[in-house]
Amino acid sequence: MEVKKVLFISQEIAPYVPENEMSVMSRRMPQGIQERGAEVRTFMPKYGTIAERSNQLHEVIRLSGMNVIIDDTDHPLIIKVATLQSARIQVYFIYNEDYFANSRIQELETEATPDDNDERSIFFVRGVIETVRKLRWIPDVVQCNGWMAALAPLYLRTSYGDDPVFRDAKVVTALYDEKMPAPLNARLSDKLRADGITKTVLKPIAGKELDYQGLMSLAMKYSDGIIQCTAQPDAAVLEEAQASGLPLLPYSDAGDRMQQIYDFYASL
Repeated sequence: MEVKKVLFISQEIAPYVPENEMSVMSRRMPQGIQERGAEVRTFMPKYGTIAERSNQLHEVIRLSGMNVIIDDTDHPLIIKVATLQSARIQVYFIYNEDYFANSRIQELETEATPDDNDERSIFFVRGVIETVRKLRWIPDVVQCNGWMAALAPLYLRTSYGDDPVFRDAKVVTALYDEKMPAPLNARLSDKLRADGITKTVLKPIAGKELDYQGLMSLAMKYSDGIIQCTAQPDAAVLEEAQASGLPLLPYSDAGDRMQQIYDFYASL
């Protein structure tokens, strides 16, 4: 498969949040894939820790203004954008003041108010999907980085399964050394059901709090491939990935990692 367009849905990207394995890799991958000739679009949440002025964020009026309905409540979707000059990559930020602070805070909202993480994740994922649809930008590959992006494979293969923007895209889930602050609310399945995801699909998680292993299991179930982005991801999640039968790119710190990832995309 020729890889022309890759969508990155990332929980954290350096330098907008502190450097860690995920934020650095989520910064490197779009640049590395772009350097190999593909067009990229990159999205992350607009956390309250991100200084808008110093990072030169500005609202994209033509993309903002949609409403995302979660649990019968409308949440306005605001899209902001900034440019990583060194990489020549634009980063789109998903924002709504119900889920992300409208002034500077010292801690990520996912840590400060973990009870909202189920809806925060739904809003982020659906915000990205709806924005890409509005852009009429058709990706060949959708790369999901971090547990905040882990609902994307489910949405893309169910609610948006027949959408011409995503119908032919290959969905890839990345594994990192990460933990969730708390399990997702037991009403998550009800909120997903309201988005048109069938009762049959949601039966395995219905009425259950979803921990990290359960969430990543759900992501992998609806993915086309898995990339191990760390030497030591959650052991149970890695074991499940290895047993899934899905194409898996193991971790490596040798050779040209970005070329390995690009070739993995092409192999799908």
